[in-house]
Amino acid sequence: MDSAAKTVMDLFRLDGRRALVTGGSKGLGRTIAEALAQAGADVVVVSRTASECERAAGEIASATGRRALAIAADVTRAEDVDRLAAEAGAIDVLVNSAGINIRGPAATLTEADWDTVLDVNLKAPFLLARRFGPAMAERGWGRIVQLGSILSTIGIAGRTPYASSKAGLLGLTKTLALEWADRGVTVNALCPGPFATEMNRPLLDDPTKYAEFVASIPVGRWGELHEIAGAALFLASDASSYMTGSALYVDGGWTAR
Repeated sequence: MDSAAKTVMDLFRLDGRRALVTGGSKGLGRTIAEALAQAGADVVVVSRTASECERAAGEIASATGRRALAIAADVTRAEDVDRLAAEAGAIDVLVNSAGINIRGPAATLTEADWDTVLDVNLKAPFLLARRFGPAMAERGWGRIVQLGSILSTIGIAGRTPYASSKAGLLGLTKTLALEWADRGVTVNALCPGPFATEMNRPLLDDPTKYAEFVASIPVGRWGELHEIAGAALFLASDASSYMTGSALYVDGGWTAR
């Protein structure tokens, strides 16, 4: 069906599409993977741990009736990304959701801390986009969704590697968008504020730190996992066909201050 003839609800459908979600076994990635499957996509769930991938893929397939493939891979290694691509097959939607955070004052962080965070949060999205983007462009349709953060544009003390990686991700998003804009591939960043994920468990479990964060959120609370799904589906579908190189913030109003 021609996009102009689709209803607004049709524009959000992903029937016949195949989506790959890194970090798809838990947290925001898991939620996004299931949302895309609910919209009709077959999904490939990727993380480093095979058992977690398999469990998530099984749950998604059972809940949605869509095909869900589990592949364990280290997406910071080019050779593993090549293997992943061979096993996953043609991909229409790439969601770079895998992420890591190492907190602490810059003076106490090690070079290894920096490398670990930058490899997962910035190098891996580059490797994956480089591997899957050209094939999307050859087919004339594709969506790449990068998981940025409010720290893509603001700073918080003690988050030097994470904020640097997420700021860099916006630069990657913009340049890739320009390279493939005339070939049917859009590249956008989805930038969440504080969500109740396992990565944020140290803050969730500390009443003082939790209260400090809530004080900066105009809606007065952290995000629930399901609240990322609509924005992710928008960026992954025909509904966002005229949007590329941009960032969409889902942060309870934090960056509006």
